[in-house]
Amino acid sequence: MSDHQPRIVVLDRDGVINHESAAFIKSTEEWEPLPGSLDAIATLCHAGFIVTVATNQSGVGRGLLTAETLDAIHEKMIDGVKAAGGNIEGIFICPHRPDEGCRCRKPNPGLLHQVADKFSCRPADMLVIGDSIRDLEAAEAVGARPILVRTGNGQKAEKLLAGNSPVRVFENLADAARALINGLP
Repeated sequence: MSDHQPRIVVLDRDGVINHESAAFIKSTEEWEPLPGSLDAIATLCHAGFIVTVATNQSGVGRGLLTAETLDAIHEKMIDGVKAAGGNIEGIFICPHRPDEGCRCRKPNPGLLHQVADKFSCRPADMLVIGDSIRDLEAAEAVGARPILVRTGNGQKAEKLLAGNSPVRVFENLADAARALINGLP
């Protein structure tokens, strides 16, 4: 793999790592990993990628769950990834409601700027894997490479992409991870 290959992978959470819920994931019991997602994260780690998560979690701002419950959900996710042999190097969260107009809520690029700052990298050195148009827009806003998976909201998002879109689309995180490890062009 060349030195110019991006080494920071930023994953959306709901719909990429775990099952999506229109009613929000509000407890550790509701957080269920998608088949193969935890192993895919471990595979990326073993291949030398730094894996992070950037996620809108407006359920906190809406009062549907507390920050402590969100932390417990993330501990369950981290423990699952560790059990698969991988590691999540950072979790970046926007807890705000959409009407609060914050700069970190995707499609705004604030969370991706936080990732770039923490890892002292250029946003162009990041790969952003999401299942929604807002994930892709946040990536494009900072010059990161957007990747769409068809899990979660991904099939709906794929229909919204223009036919000449440069966004690569994969069935799931495992397929995207394999492509990245094999030097995705």
